[in-house]
Amino acid sequence: MSKARTVALVWALIGLFCALATGFLIAAGFMVLADMVGPIMAALIFAGSFFGLALIVYLGALIARSRRRQKLAERRRANETGALLTTAAITALPLLAKSPGVLRLGLPIAAIAAIALLRDGKKSE
Repeated sequence: MSKARTVALVWALIGLFCALATGFLIAAGFMVLADMVGPIMAALIFAGSFFGLALIVYLGALIARSRRRQKLAERRRANETGALLTTAAITALPLLAKSPGVLRLGLPIAAIAAIALLRDGKKSE
């Protein structure tokens, strides 16, 4: 048997035994609660508790999905801004290339700006 299969089998067994232990803990808790408040009330308390837990997990998933969408939108906006700036620079390049003063001063400034933009793009990711 390969190492990956062995590891997968071990983790599957661990998960199975943890699920069984959780089931027995829930059953024991139900029995104790049923002795204290009665079986109907214990069932209602457990049902309400599990419903509340399900609601918490659902709300957590909604929040996580919203954050993921927001990050994707920010990345898309940053990419569009970069593409727009690049297009504008390429469009203006022939006009700037005609002037020798702008060529002497503008080329180093453009190189520094391009490096700064590339570094900012890498830091935000």
